[in-house]
Amino acid sequence: MQEVLNQLLIQLKEQSFLELLAVLLALAYVWLAARQNSWCWPCALISTAIYSYLFWEVTLPFHVALNAYYIIMAIYGWRQWRGPASGTKQVKSWRVKQHVVSIVLLIIVSILLTKGAGSIFDEEYLYLDASITVFSVFTTVLVAHKVRENWLYWIVIDAVSAYLFFAKGLVLTSLLFVLYTFFAFYAYVQWGKDSKNNKLTLTEN
Repeated sequence: MQEVLNQLLIQLKEQSFLELLAVLLALAYVWLAARQNSWCWPCALISTAIYSYLFWEVTLPFHVALNAYYIIMAIYGWRQWRGPASGTKQVKSWRVKQHVVSIVLLIIVSILLTKGAGSIFDEEYLYLDASITVFSVFTTVLVAHKVRENWLYWIVIDAVSAYLFFAKGLVLTSLLFVLYTFFAFYAYVQWGKDSKNNKLTLTEN
């Protein structure tokens, strides 16, 4: 145990200012998103731009692509939450069948991506990298459209991401995703309160 703590302290000392800034902005994003504050999206924009660079440095190719996607989604989410129809956008819910079908398809895509990229990149952690990326792309769309269950997806995604980033030496980012896991649970509860006030809508979209 002591050896693990010593390794953690050593790695923390080696973290860059850029990673620290990205972590702080990412925390601001998830806190504001949980409060349904549209200023979460500018925080996401800057944080993900930094992470695009950091993940390239540690050879997580799918995460580089994922964060480039996040940059686009930050702009899209900002427009969704602050556009002309934003005042009527309420928290909604998907049916269980929709989630089951989505999860099966996402797993298949993750496997195909891993097989396709295995001949190009180091296969260590490649499946985790691909799976986190595929599920995150999907879940970010759910956030932009205020589907409450997005936070249940994030709980799993963030827990797995915390392990992956620690294994890659991004300790601050790993700790960030541990916090994200708890924030996701908090956000799920917060959005549930909003849904009760506005009579949660089940949707097929």
